[in-house]
Amino acid sequence: MEGKNSWGGADDSTFYAHKSIKKLSSCSFLLQILYFCSQNKFITDMQTSKYLLANERDKEWGLTVSTIGYEMIEPGESYPTKGHADGYYFDLKKGRELDEYQLLYQPEGEGVFQSAHIAETPIKAGDIFLLFPGEWHTYHPCPEKGWHSYWIGFKGKNIDDRVKAGFLSPEKPIYHVGFSNDILSLYKEAYRIAQEEAAYSQQTLAGIVNHLIGMMYSLERNIILNKNTAHVDMINKARLRIRESLESDLTIQKIAEDLGVSYSSFRKLFKEFTGIAPAMYQQDLRLQRAKELLSTTDESIKEIAYRLNFESPDYFSSKFKNQTGLKPSEFRNKMR
Repeated sequence: MEGKNSWGGADDSTFYAHKSIKKLSSCSFLLQILYFCSQNKFITDMQTSKYLLANERDKEWGLTVSTIGYEMIEPGESYPTKGHADGYYFDLKKGRELDEYQLLYQPEGEGVFQSAHIAETPIKAGDIFLLFPGEWHTYHPCPEKGWHSYWIGFKGKNIDDRVKAGFLSPEKPIYHVGFSNDILSLYKEAYRIAQEEAAYSQQTLAGIVNHLIGMMYSLERNIILNKNTAHVDMINKARLRIRESLESDLTIQKIAEDLGVSYSSFRKLFKEFTGIAPAMYQQDLRLQRAKELLSTTDESIKEIAYRLNFESPDYFSSKFKNQTGLKPSEFRNKMR
């Protein structure tokens, strides 16, 4: 048997694509299972997982990974799978609480999720859901559908801070990101690194978790925004026009008027798409241009201020210092 499992990467279909597995002869399938058992510490009912330790120095990094795994539940198979370490196995009716975060991705199948904050909610193919420490939860695949599920468990101040800032919340644990080879590749790479247990692997795994969360967060928001192509086109046109008119007196109100929408509606859509109000977007770009002019020309601060349509040199200097911590003259001296 040449192929490795879904984590190994040499022949992804032997573990991930269940349709291909079903085509294997009974003898070949048995050999496949034996191969899996020889390569992984925990394998039961098409489930494999790896548990990791972190030292005190690792914890100072801000994020450590404690577990990573995969399971393939076919329609009609029992759930939860066995082979989990203490503290991870749970009864579907009683649920459980973890002392860590877990990020679970379902590229195939369907299921149900419930937690202390949300009622029973369907999980569809392409969904990611985030478990929070100390948060009661339960979940399972639909018996008639089954699912394929990847998970990674982690903890640390890095993630705690994002929760405090409101980027992540137990009130919104499910993200609809669709099927993503990039996300699958990150899970598989994390498992490969975990299996090797090389020195300082916790830092690499922490980077993968950050990448996964960043993709999860941005993919869902872009999917939502891109559903309305007219709005996307409008915001892209507005951003381009702002960039091309930094040295003109073009106002945000004029841009909204030319696009045929009210200023309030335009401002709301622009901020939803970019995360920043249009006037602030324009100002930040003008300040970036000011840095270029201060570094590459001999124009006076007054000339630069009026060239970029600031109300006055004093107003320009105030905004510049707020952003950079330096007066324009100090910035120029530092760059030369």
